[in-house]
Amino acid sequence: MANITNDPQILATALLGGILPSLLWLWFWLKEDEKKPEPKGLLAGVFFLGMISVVIAVPIQQFVRSIFHSYASDIILWATIEEIVKFLAVVVMIRKSYFDEPLDWPIYLITAALGFAALENAMFLIKPLALGQSTVSLLTGQLRFLGSTLLHTVSSGIFGVFLGLAFGSTKAKKRLYFFIGLFLAITLHSVFNFFIMGEAGNEIFRALGFLWISAVVVMLLFEKVRRLSGEN
Repeated sequence: MANITNDPQILATALLGGILPSLLWLWFWLKEDEKKPEPKGLLAGVFFLGMISVVIAVPIQQFVRSIFHSYASDIILWATIEEIVKFLAVVVMIRKSYFDEPLDWPIYLITAALGFAALENAMFLIKPLALGQSTVSLLTGQLRFLGSTLLHTVSSGIFGVFLGLAFGSTKAKKRLYFFIGLFLAITLHSVFNFFIMGEAGNEIFRALGFLWISAVVVMLLFEKVRRLSGEN
């Protein structure tokens, strides 16, 4: 199996399959920030650090599993770890001076999230590609793949929206909105994980429906932050 998964063609295909959906989503969100776009170099750096965050998150998640040995830790703590490392990817890459409008927070956090989803999905694709599974069987039998990119976008998006809403506010309000945004991101992420990690496959469709409803809410809140940034 090691020889198969080390096949350059399979790795390249998996990477392409993981990155393309993320780039399409990134294009969609950046279209919403056309009046004052972020520097492309910074966006590329955040996207790349988002990908690297997967490499950081996975061993931490495995360590947490070795300690708690519980279903709840796989759901809640894994989601918490992923949301925090995506946030840190932005903080490490972006200096405070670059956050000059409310919209910057959701844009950069969504970019990091899409980078995270790109590598995570690429890793997920390697095994079915190595086993010769068709795209149809992959998408119908592994529905997690359908929701992963959107999940990371929505969870980090809601976090970024709350940070954007607190832009220019007092430290107390910023701190409050930080924890509200992080809590909502973790909660949304955990709910989705609960469905995809469970045995009841029919519940996955409800999870995807819940995710799309959440996406609509995030888009509406994103528009509010965009108005705060003076982009009508």
